[in-house]
Amino acid sequence: MDQQERKRRAHDLDVTVWVGKNGIESVVDELDDQLSNDDLVKVKFLRAARAGSSTDEKAADLAERVDAELVDTRGHTAVLYR
Repeated sequence: MDQQERKRRAHDLDVTVWVGKNGIESVVDELDDQLSNDDLVKVKFLRAARAGSSTDEKAADLAERVDAELVDTRGHTAVLYR
């Protein structure tokens, strides 16, 4: 599946992981589990999680921690693929 196909499929996905004030550490295990079951997962970064850095930076960090690929970021939402 190429990048365009992933983005197209991600469009209809619901957000299933929310990153809040506890930061990305608190969602790593949950995201890892979800990526084991589904190849695409949509993550929303709430305002408290973004303090001082961009959604792109947070999403890239999270993707690295779960050994996934960052497919896309829009606003405060990211799509990860594995």
